[in-house]
Amino acid sequence: MKINWKKWLGEYGLFILVSILLISGWEWVVRNGLVPPFILPSPSAIWRSLIENRQLLLEEHLPATLIEVLSGFGISLGCGLLLGAGMHFSRALEKILYPFLVISQTIPLIAISPIFIMWFGYSIWSKIAVTILISIFPIVVSTYDGLKSGGTEYRDLLLTMGANRWTIFKKIQVPMALPAILSGLKMAAVYCVVGATIGEWLGASVGLGYFSRRMSGNLQADAVFAAIFLLSLLGIMLFLMISFIEKQLLKNKIRNLRG
Repeated sequence: MKINWKKWLGEYGLFILVSILLISGWEWVVRNGLVPPFILPSPSAIWRSLIENRQLLLEEHLPATLIEVLSGFGISLGCGLLLGAGMHFSRALEKILYPFLVISQTIPLIAISPIFIMWFGYSIWSKIAVTILISIFPIVVSTYDGLKSGGTEYRDLLLTMGANRWTIFKKIQVPMALPAILSGLKMAAVYCVVGATIGEWLGASVGLGYFSRRMSGNLQADAVFAAIFLLSLLGIMLFLMISFIEKQLLKNKIRNLRG
């Protein structure tokens, strides 16, 4: 795949420039003693800590967090799409589930996580449960809203032609809802990283959240920021992966419409 560097720089060049300036200013502030390094380590110190702890971070803690994130996202994806579609087809199911979904997002994760630990112990499932709780909401809501609002005119046309509800759902509503669903998936992918990290902070023996908590207790700020950097990178990669899938699906959708 050939990259159009001129277009790429046009879209991201300003962001890259500002990022370089911010990192340079951050390095200068810490090196000149304006901020103590145990409060805010310099980017170079964070990089050194990342290199020094690379084996522990990349071979032990990152894989554990990645498994929790992908497991939670996969379960949230399957259940979220089913629930969103079910609410679309059943008004009664919508009235039952929607309030529960809203209530689930009002519960502070810091309060519910110890309950999951009581139920599941310090196993991976307590972290996955937190991840599902925080990430399923945008998937369900985006699926439901996308199916509800998409293709009213086309639906009426197909009804006049004798199409049944399943045909309308498959041919019109799902394709029209794709942008909304994929937006929800991008949000959920980022939330999954947050959920897994919170679960690890409150009870785990492995994972980037656990590592950052342990380093925080030892006042090793550079190691804490190194773990945060990897968590941020993980969220960005998942977001970009879904964005790539979104572009491919929407490109195929446009191609099919033209065909």
